Parts: sequence; structure tokens; C-alpha cells
Amino acid sequence: MEKNDQQLIADFLAGDDASFELLVNRHLKAVYNFLFRLTGGDATLTDDLTQETFLKAWKHIKRFDVEKKFKVWLFAIAKNSAKDFWKKKKTLPFSLFENSEGYNRLDEVAEDKPLPDEILERVESTRELEEKIKKLPGKYQTILFLRYRDDLSVAEIASVLEMPYNTVKSQHQRALNALKKEFAPISDPLS
Repeated sequence: MEKNDQQLIADFLAGDDASFELLVNRHLKAVYNFLFRLTGGDATLTDDLTQETFLKAWKHIKRFDVEKKFKVWLFAIAKNSAKDFWKKKKTLPFSLFENSEGYNRLDEVAEDKPLPDEILERVESTRELEEKIKKLPGKYQTILFLRYRDDLSVAEIASVLEMPYNTVKSQHQRALNALKKEFAPISDPLS
């Protein structure tokens, strides 16, 4: 029977170093993919930040609250590592993608178009969907990938990104609406 994260952490804290290796192997791909998106696809930087994330987790694992999800804790460490890097570089890749007056064209979504979940059902290829998501603003990409690829709840995403729950919820909806616009040219076969 496979041990869950909390059991592996308990084993590691009891002296079983192999348990931490299992944790790393279990979460490496998800953390790497998350950081890859945050770095704009810079593989070298992603490698460095992924290594830094797991090193910080190893150093501070005694601080982990076993009542919470380990994956969420790791993603928060990863996000903070990336944030620290960008602060040192004095450039932030996270912009609001709104004009100077605060106008966001994504707020104007036509009601007569298919709902986002209907669009997602029509998508035949995960690759096609990911390509469409990559056309969205960075903050929307992050939220959609965390929600649907990494299977985090809106509350967990808010925790990882250190944002208010309602902000994440509204940005999630805006991201879905923006994604819907990416698929707008697809004609409805039923019409």
C-alpha cells in the first residue's frame, strides 16, 4: 500500500531519508511544471528554482503543518522562490494585463456563446487546450494550470499565490471566460 504524504513526512522525521526522496519523486513534475510557467519557459531557471524549492522543503519540513496538504505547501515554497528571484532581478513577469484606465476587455463576455465547460468538452486534445491556455495572460495561465492540471482547489490556489480567495475565484472565472474567447471561432456543430 502506497503511503500518503503525511506518512512519508512522519517516516522522514523519524530518520528514514528514503521517504523524502519518495516525496520529491511524487511532486517533482508538478512543481517543475508550475515553476516552468512562472519563469516563462526558462528551463535553466526552472531547474534551479525546483532544486531550491525541494532544498527549502527539506530544511524546513519540521515546520510543515500536517493538517494541510504537502503539495500546497510545496507550491507556496516554489512561488516564493520564484518571487524572490524576480525581486532580485527587479523585474516581475506578473502584470495585470489591463490598460492604464483599468479596463479589462475580458470583462465583456457575450452571454450567447457556449459556457467554458461546454467548450472544454469539445476540446479533443490536451495539447490544443494547453496551447490555447498559453495564449492567456500569465496570471490566468497559472490559475488554470493549478486548478485543472495540478488539481488544487480555489482555496488552495489562494494559499499558494497568497491572494484573497475571492480574487482567485474571480480571476479563475475571468480565465475561463478568456479561454472561451480563444475557442470562439470553433463553430457549434449543433447549430
